Amino acid sequence: MPARNFVYFTAMSIPLEDSHLDIIGKAQRGLRHAEIAEPQSEADIRAAAESLHLGADALVAAAAKSWYPADPGPIEGLECFNTPFDDMTVNSYVVFDPATKAAAAFDTGTDCSGMLDLGVKIEQILLTHIHGDHIMELDRLKERTGAAAFVSDREPIDGAEPFADGQTFTIGSLSVHTLRTSGHARGGVTYIVTGLSKTLAIVGDAIFAGSMGGGQISFEEALRTNRENILTLPDETVICPGHGPLTTVGEEKKHNPFFAN
Repeated sequence: MPARNFVYFTAMSIPLEDSHLDIIGKAQRGLRHAEIAEPQSEADIRAAAESLHLGADALVAAAAKSWYPADPGPIEGLECFNTPFDDMTVNSYVVFDPATKAAAAFDTGTDCSGMLDLGVKIEQILLTHIHGDHIMELDRLKERTGAAAFVSDREPIDGAEPFADGQTFTIGSLSVHTLRTSGHARGGVTYIVTGLSKTLAIVGDAIFAGSMGGGQISFEEALRTNRENILTLPDETVICPGHGPLTTVGEEKKHNPFFAN
């Protein structure tokens, strides 16, 4: 298990999850497309984008490293954590009602120490999906907080109560609505949190700033549920992904190669 460590992060403090080559690789695997040689020029990148149904301008920007999502700024009631997992990092979140300090954890990352030090009352643990880097500290967080954990009934696990698509939760005066964003994971869930200064979409690995999860269950399903249940949200909705920086729906519609066609 990685050494215990966590950091608070802002949208400007961690890198994008995927390079243009990662994006091309995900699209190739998802479409079962013949392997494409590593692009050597902008023309090559644009040709690869056309072949893989990716947004060419967005893919060129990813290769040039010329785009990064605008920092949505501080949001009272949202705390973000970035913890190490092998050669990468994973994000988890605590959302709380600023008036009552009632709180929910969204995933656990690989170290929940920061969550436990916040001085809020974590009453629920809401899981976006059950990949190991997102639930590594579930038992510890439950034991230390006494919180109940919840997970999609499409992906049940011991220690978490299953819920059906469309379930709602509350965090003090805040409302949480669930949307199905499966494809990367069978039980993928996006949690829409309203009541803070900005609406949050806590998406797990469904979508990243400038990319998306690998579509391990179904690439087509991942594309479809992202389009239907994330990218139809208002542009100013803040996307809180499982890896990489915060972004917004508006940013992804313009700059994510999977969707900016």
